[in-house]
Amino acid sequence: MAEQTGAYTAAGRRVALRPFAPGDGAEFTARARESTGLHRPWLFPPLTEEAYADYARRLTEDPARAGFLVCERPTGALAGFVNVNNIVGGAFQCGALGYGAFAHAAGRGLMGEALRLVIAHAFGPLGLHRLEANVQPGNTASLALVRSAGFRREGFSPDFLHVDGAWRDHERWALTRESAGRDASGARR
Repeated sequence: MAEQTGAYTAAGRRVALRPFAPGDGAEFTARARESTGLHRPWLFPPLTEEAYADYARRLTEDPARAGFLVCERPTGALAGFVNVNNIVGGAFQCGALGYGAFAHAAGRGLMGEALRLVIAHAFGPLGLHRLEANVQPGNTASLALVRSAGFRREGFSPDFLHVDGAWRDHERWALTRESAGRDASGARR
């Protein structure tokens, strides 16, 4: 797939973000099927084009969600996805992250770059003040990703989300617009 820079919401050196589209179903689900060994038991993205169509529709039509495909530059190939879910405005101005790398892109730093782009978009055009990520304690790759993006651990929630047939414990991580510009010591970046 050739890169189409005009279609991107945000672009970095190695990845760019763009909205989900109906035509991405075949590539997305092929990548998701190739990645089940990486994703399970943490993540269950759609594996069929029919399930993808419903998933993409919810991400594009629901104002409480913003979904982004992570595309490798310069090819435009799908490397993963980052979604901002449960967006609440008003005095809260918060959203909850969901994300996943596809197996061929895992461990290459692409999701770290993508997450930084989503954070900038969330605190910029989306107008959010806070992003949250709820991560199962054994998901070391996901925990490393939120740590590297500057999220702080705020707590532990037993039986927080129903995943893979059972209620699973999660660590609660968060980042605010103010803390996004600081490193782990509290100094401005």
